[in-house]
Amino acid sequence: MTALANFLLDEPSVESIRLNPEARRVEMATLGHVDGEMLQAKLSEILRAVDARWLRQNGHVTPSHGMLDVQEKDGAFVLAKPSCPTAPKFWKWRDFAWPEPDEIEQESEDEWRTLALQAGICAVALAAGYITERFFSAPHWLPKSLFAISLVSGGWDAAKDTWENMRERRLDVHFLMLAVALGAVSIGAWEEGALLLFLFSTSGALEHFVMFRTHREINALTKSAPKFAHVLQPDGSTADRAVQSLQVGEVIVVKPDELFAVDGTVISGSTAADESTLTGEAVPIPKEAGAPIYGGTLNQWGLVHVRVDRLATQSALAKIITLIQTAQHLRAPSQRFTDRFGTRYTILTLSVVAAMFFIWWLALGIPPFENTVASKSSFYRAMTLLVVMSPCALVLSIPSAILAAIAWGARRGVLFRGGAAIEKLAEVDVIAMDKTGTLTEGELKVSRIESFPAGREQEVLRIAASLEANSNHPIARAITQHAKAQGIEMEKLAEFQSITGQGLRGRTERGLSYVGRRELVKDSPLGAVLAAVPDAPLGFSEVWVLHEQIVGRVLLKDEIRAGSRGVLERLAADGVRTIMLTGDRRAAAAEVGEKLGIAEVRAGLHPEDKVAAIRELTQSGHKVAMVGDGVNDAPSLAAAYVSVAMGARGSDAALEQSDVVLMQDKIEKLLSARRISERARRIIQQNLVISLGSVIVMAVASLFGIVPLTVGVLTHEGSTVVVCLNSLRLLFEKE
Repeated sequence: MTALANFLLDEPSVESIRLNPEARRVEMATLGHVDGEMLQAKLSEILRAVDARWLRQNGHVTPSHGMLDVQEKDGAFVLAKPSCPTAPKFWKWRDFAWPEPDEIEQESEDEWRTLALQAGICAVALAAGYITERFFSAPHWLPKSLFAISLVSGGWDAAKDTWENMRERRLDVHFLMLAVALGAVSIGAWEEGALLLFLFSTSGALEHFVMFRTHREINALTKSAPKFAHVLQPDGSTADRAVQSLQVGEVIVVKPDELFAVDGTVISGSTAADESTLTGEAVPIPKEAGAPIYGGTLNQWGLVHVRVDRLATQSALAKIITLIQTAQHLRAPSQRFTDRFGTRYTILTLSVVAAMFFIWWLALGIPPFENTVASKSSFYRAMTLLVVMSPCALVLSIPSAILAAIAWGARRGVLFRGGAAIEKLAEVDVIAMDKTGTLTEGELKVSRIESFPAGREQEVLRIAASLEANSNHPIARAITQHAKAQGIEMEKLAEFQSITGQGLRGRTERGLSYVGRRELVKDSPLGAVLAAVPDAPLGFSEVWVLHEQIVGRVLLKDEIRAGSRGVLERLAADGVRTIMLTGDRRAAAAEVGEKLGIAEVRAGLHPEDKVAAIRELTQSGHKVAMVGDGVNDAPSLAAAYVSVAMGARGSDAALEQSDVVLMQDKIEKLLSARRISERARRIIQQNLVISLGSVIVMAVASLFGIVPLTVGVLTHEGSTVVVCLNSLRLLFEKE
């Protein structure tokens, strides 16, 4: 909203903006003649940073400029300048295009290719001019004409940006580059001026190439989202509708080899879903009635009917895309440092250069514009100083690395919500982890089945699954899934009843059955059997089955993730202390901690206790990362220095509070995230050393007049190219 408010105040011809994120529509009210293409370009840049879901959840927002009127009506947000009551009658409302991912990627590709072409023309003309001047006795005007072509081609983009900035009363490095190039031409150094703009345009093309690669990686996810769905009509027919228009509760028909449009639940049919785009799991997941479905995953072979549980904008895939798109616009701490080098630094540089020109001329007696064999002119020295003080490489050093790291992570299921997360994760020295769903699978699985008398385990499982098939409890899902895997045929129920806090009651052809807690058996005539049966082993959950002729139980356990121990061992080897923070019983937590070799276990914690533990560690001087997946982890995630959420299936609360999301639901991705964080941090440090070092060294040398303009150009612009290429290395980093 602040970005839109600034845009509205900066554009005198625009009176109001009406934005509808849900309908992906934006309109502007204008007065008088306007440049539509220019407004569209500026608006597109702003809307790329707009988080539609955030806008929907925060309707009444007052921008930083209190003078603007902000209203919400029918899902649209309207920002308007103060005006008299009759003024809106003269407004002309215009529709502007909402930037779509394909358009953004295409625009980004066109930009870097255009800049690369301009840099290529600049290079060819520069080389031709140099060869013509040095090796052929050509007319004097020919090499100058070739250098002029090189100057125009290399400086065209900088000139456009400078003109737009000057209209907004801003100056930046583009202005400095043009000033230096024109200054070089004025003293006859056409070759140096053309060389400067060639290197500058080349670095600009590289910067836009990094942005294009980032857009392409992100757009690959967006393209995987389905666009249409077959909606089931009351008469049994289907009608194709846009995914964005689907409503909760509607039923869609998904055919084999089609993508599931939204998050929902299978209500009829059976199939298997390829969820690799979402979780990284290569094995297809069976889907029967009652199974959850995730938008963007692939229906492999069956025809199924799916009830819509979430709007398209709230699906797991949509959340991933939103997180990545938002991340591009959240700046890292070191990037905020480079943001200071804008208009103020440009003015400071011009002031220093002007002052040194007069010092060299009036105080030291160096000729103002005439070069001699012994010494260069004051103006020549000033132009050299202007070149080496321009902060091009410094401005590009951090964002180029951050964008490359975000793209690397997006391709491998690690989502960084901004540059700050990338830099901060490498600084962490303590990692706190939740147990259930983080170190363990988070889903109970049947471990073994016992019957009394022994030998009737299959019957115990059949009874349990027949009743549990009518429940949505996680334990019920585990039992029914295990029964299906064993090929158990469930019995039809003549009666069914849920007993609050105890279990389930049902009647089949074989008689009356109960499934539930131990108390059900204890209070029954067969309760005497219980005296000889010990409690469930440590870390296990039990479900008892009581039938007219049989008593038994099903033991379930939350299995430890396969990669948890290896991750903890690697973190310990890197000097990172690990702590388990869990609400589970101390004995069960201690068993898991012992198996994994975790340094410290704190069990029986409520959400506020986890927050207190995080704060305690922080106050003792540690930088703490918290890894979790549930709603109860959200407060501690918010309290941590870096928050990491597990998987696309994690709770909305956990995802909202996270700085990093491990989309493939694998704890091993924590090591991948930490490694790319360390690599990005090192590359940022290298870039800062290269850029700042070249500015300082060459500026000092220029003050003493010992640096030719050509060397200054090569050093300064060469460092910019090196910085961009150094950042690009992150895109090719191996996992």
